[in-house]
Amino acid sequence: MLDLIVIGGSAAGCSAAIYAARRNLNFKMITDGIGGEVALSGVVNNWPGIISIQGFELAQKFIEHVKSYNVDIEQGWKVEKIEPEKNYFIVSAKNAAGEEKKFKTKAVIISTGIHPRKLGVPGEKEFDRRGVTYCTVCDGPLFKGKTTATVGSGNSALESALMMNGIAKKVYLISKYADTPENIGGFPKGENILIDKVKSLPNVEIIYGAQTTEIIGDGKVSALKYKDASGEIKELAVEGIMVHAGQNPNSQFVDFINKDKLGQIIIDEKCRTSAPGIFAAGDVTTIPYKQIGISAGQGIISALASIEYINRWK
Repeated sequence: MLDLIVIGGSAAGCSAAIYAARRNLNFKMITDGIGGEVALSGVVNNWPGIISIQGFELAQKFIEHVKSYNVDIEQGWKVEKIEPEKNYFIVSAKNAAGEEKKFKTKAVIISTGIHPRKLGVPGEKEFDRRGVTYCTVCDGPLFKGKTTATVGSGNSALESALMMNGIAKKVYLISKYADTPENIGGFPKGENILIDKVKSLPNVEIIYGAQTTEIIGDGKVSALKYKDASGEIKELAVEGIMVHAGQNPNSQFVDFINKDKLGQIIIDEKCRTSAPGIFAAGDVTTIPYKQIGISAGQGIISALASIEYINRWK
């Protein structure tokens, strides 16, 4: 019987693991990958103490810190299910080969983060990694000198357009919102400083009030179709499409705790969920701001709260 299982290997999970190790708990970290969205975030310059660092490098430092405490890490394993059993939990995980492991634990910290939301249009799945990408930082340089489109209306879409401005020949930015004051100039989820920068770029063309309807090509992306504000279907010739339409929480493997309508795990000030013994931290939760520093802080809170729970466990 383990004291604790930490699920996830990014900022929240690593912070929780460090604090659990410092208290000498009998625990494991289970993760199917290291770094999560941090590893895909390009240059990070808002982590205290480090002025600028690549996200992948920062993620590696997180896991190196955890390993310095000789934490037992089940890397390459994805948690499929958590089941309550009397006063403990059974955590089931699988690897890429389909092998399965089960663990018994007194408490669980869920810090599995988020994943990109899909558009759900014809051609999207077919051309994934054949012109369609969900990570501009990762794949943007592949489209040097080409014409690209970024789909989205938040900060990540604006940052994508800013990055591609220095790489691509021509950049279309497709927002589903109208260019009105009520919609913050077509980007209600964006920061004004980013909006102003993008709007000042000569080779970035913003298309407002547009709904992407189809991605087409022959072996690789050649065009994007969208419905404009008048309802007319139009087509853009592009060679790369960056989808930044939001994120979904990785919470589907647990079904007995309370979540909001988006699937985010509802927590209190101690990162406790509706099920005693189950804690959650970071982007997978209902915290309003998805930031690395906030996730790390929540990881610490969840670890301390789980230790408090374990001390009283019978």
